[in-house]
Amino acid sequence: MEKKDKILCLLEERVKELAINMEKMKLAEYVDMLENPYKLLYINFVSGIARGLGIAVGFAILGAIIVLILQRLAAQNLPLIGNFIADLVKIVQMQLGTK
Repeated sequence: MEKKDKILCLLEERVKELAINMEKMKLAEYVDMLENPYKLLYINFVSGIARGLGIAVGFAILGAIIVLILQRLAAQNLPLIGNFIADLVKIVQMQLGTK
C-alpha cells in the first residue's frame, strides 16, 4: 500500500511540474492563436513587413558603406583598383547609353 502512495505522490509531482512547464510555454495562448486564423495571419503579416523593412534598411546601409569605401579607394588613385572602377563606370555608361 505504501508503495502505491509513493508512486501516486511522484506522479502528482510530475503532473504539477508538467502543468507549470505548460504555463511557462504559454501553450494556451498558442492554441488560441492557432484557433483564430485571422489573428495568425495578422501576426505573420506584421512580422513579414518588419523583416522586409529590416532587410531594406540593412542593405541600404551596407550599400552606402561599400560606396564610401570605393570612393575612398578611387580617390587614392591605386593602379589596379582605379582601373577596375574606371572599367565599371564605362560599362555602366555604355549600358545607360544603349537603353
